[in-house]
Amino acid sequence: QVQLVESGGGSVQPGGSLRLSCVASGRIRSINVMGWYRQAPGEQRELVANINSRAQINYADSVKGRFTISRDNAKNTVSLQMNMLKPEDTAVYYCNVAITDFAYRTGNYWGRGTQVTVSS
Repeated sequence: QVQLVESGGGSVQPGGSLRLSCVASGRIRSINVMGWYRQAPGEQRELVANINSRAQINYADSVKGRFTISRDNAKNTVSLQMNMLKPEDTAVYYCNVAITDFAYRTGNYWGRGTQVTVSS
């Protein structure tokens, strides 16, 4: 079993910054991909950014140049620095990891989500 603990989030004015972090723990042999998704009310969950074990990164077009994803392999942590936030960034943000466990089984896990609200 894998547990994901998210931190960060909150409310901020347009143009402000927030930082999200997520720590993975449990029966993890390796973490293949770590990332963040978000879901706004009435919308589908969408990828914000992810980073694989070779540090290859994908960003949604809507956040390029404003958000930065990073990972610390030693601490099984992924972070998302969000700058120049806009009201349309308001959503619940979910941490997601794809792992291989000690039995060489792969699995995909989600955090519980953290609310980000951008409003004046």
